[in-house]
Amino acid sequence: MAIHKSFKMLFFVMLISLAIAFAWDKVPIISNSANIILNPTAGALLGWNLTYGMLVIVFIINIIITLIHKKFTDQETLKEIKKEQKALQQEMKLVRDDPAKVMELNKKQMAKMPLIFEASMRPLMYTAIPFIIFFRWFNDFFSAPALEGFRFFGFFTWFWFYLIASIIFSSILRKALKVA
Repeated sequence: MAIHKSFKMLFFVMLISLAIAFAWDKVPIISNSANIILNPTAGALLGWNLTYGMLVIVFIINIIITLIHKKFTDQETLKEIKKEQKALQQEMKLVRDDPAKVMELNKKQMAKMPLIFEASMRPLMYTAIPFIIFFRWFNDFFSAPALEGFRFFGFFTWFWFYLIASIIFSSILRKALKVA
């Protein structure tokens, strides 16, 4: 029952996120509100230095996301499930020549997936809408005529720079903060 309720809530949040993304250009109050908040903060960092400013912004976003993830997930359950998954993978390596045993272990591993999904989706409900707003704002910021053709390190668009930096920072922060 709790999973069903969580799926409904996640679906609702995702619908709102999509509505914001699609209405960004059509409903000026959405983009104007984001600009009022983000131009003097994130915009100021990017105005100072595009590369370093973007790194600071990505780092701050990842700190917030990591802390939300740590706060709103059952860390002990996730760690236990991951430990069980690792043990199953080790066992699968030992019996890889026995297809029936591998299939049985694979089923056990797949049975844990809904638990991992349920435990991990809760933070998404708190971060999806701000994430969409940031991405739409980044798109507008880097689409400005003054930045036309700008590439980080000569070849990364803002999206790819954000993605790569986010993966790096997320990995470091999750390890440092012991987030499952």
